[in-house]
Amino acid sequence: MPSQEWSALRGMFTACAPKTVAGLMADSPGIDLRGVDGTYLLAAEPADVTYDEGAAAGLAAIWANPARCDPEQVLVYFHGGGFVSGSKETHRKLAGHLARAAGCRALIPDYRLAPGHTFPAQLEDAQAVHEWLIARGHQPSKIAFAGDSSGGNIATAAALALKRDHRQLPGAIVAFSPWYDMEASGETFDTNAAADVAISRELVLTLGPVFLGGRSPADPPDPAGLPPVFLACGSEETLQDDAERFAALARRAGVDVVLQVADGMQHAYQAMAGRVPEADASIAEAGKWLREKLGR
Repeated sequence: MPSQEWSALRGMFTACAPKTVAGLMADSPGIDLRGVDGTYLLAAEPADVTYDEGAAAGLAAIWANPARCDPEQVLVYFHGGGFVSGSKETHRKLAGHLARAAGCRALIPDYRLAPGHTFPAQLEDAQAVHEWLIARGHQPSKIAFAGDSSGGNIATAAALALKRDHRQLPGAIVAFSPWYDMEASGETFDTNAAADVAISRELVLTLGPVFLGGRSPADPPDPAGLPPVFLACGSEETLQDDAERFAALARRAGVDVVLQVADGMQHAYQAMAGRVPEADASIAEAGKWLREKLGR
């Protein structure tokens, strides 16, 4: 059963997460998700974490620096926002919570957004940041990719692109409520439609083409050879099937996969870090897992 804290704050979460295209704040209908950015601002400030503005591979970025962290380990956090919204500022607290739990620094880059920059610009930016870290002496095995929603897609797809190009891979991947299915074909788009306050089939079918820029959705990837993957989603979100189907695909390919499904939780509920115990528990579990995978 969901916590009292979640029940008390659910209305606030819902108000920040309009799931229909008509409900979005829009200069161009169905494209601008600035209202949804408020969801991530609901997180509490993580204790003992400082921030530094900077740049990585030519992209504006923020470093989240937990006290007593291992400077050799880096968590690259790709923010959510449907590929068209979100920023290093909206997601710095969520990334800071995860970095603190993992005992490492987090780098949150402002990757290029659609519709001005369509696929594969976001993956190119992610790969460039990875190579930038390696060029500065960071071992790939000590780098983790992480993200939520569309950022979870980027964290996963960027690793797949690196594998395809026979380049060095990160040591681990964490994806919170990842959005993989551009065609909204999963069963939970129907079974969880009434419960999900954030993501609808209409929204996915609107934003997917904006991100893809006229390209057709890709065939299911071959995850064989990926580093260990930690997936988390809520039992009341339409993207539950995205996480579950990818977990099954990756396991069949021999990938080390953890899948966490939180009862009664919504899309990217980790955005309530520091305020809802379910969010804190998920981040703590992901952080512990990252410590193990990165050799903390």
